Amino acid sequence: MKNEEQKQEFLFYKINYKILLIGIGVIALGFILMSGGGSNDPKVFSEAIFDFRRIRLAPTTVLIGFGITVYAILKNPKKA
Repeated sequence: MKNEEQKQEFLFYKINYKILLIGIGVIALGFILMSGGGSNDPKVFSEAIFDFRRIRLAPTTVLIGFGITVYAILKNPKKA
């Protein structure tokens, strides 16, 4: 029997992990943008929940983050 050390290989390359972390950061930023806008008094309606940031910007940011993470998973550095 040979006593060979098996070199453990990662599933992705270093660039894939960097892009993946960027995508996760963008998703987190989108959810942070979505937060807030409530009212302290439940009987008082607040229009702040319907502003541009929470209705358009935050969901778009989350979707872009998901797109970045999918790209990071599918990117193959050896192919280039």
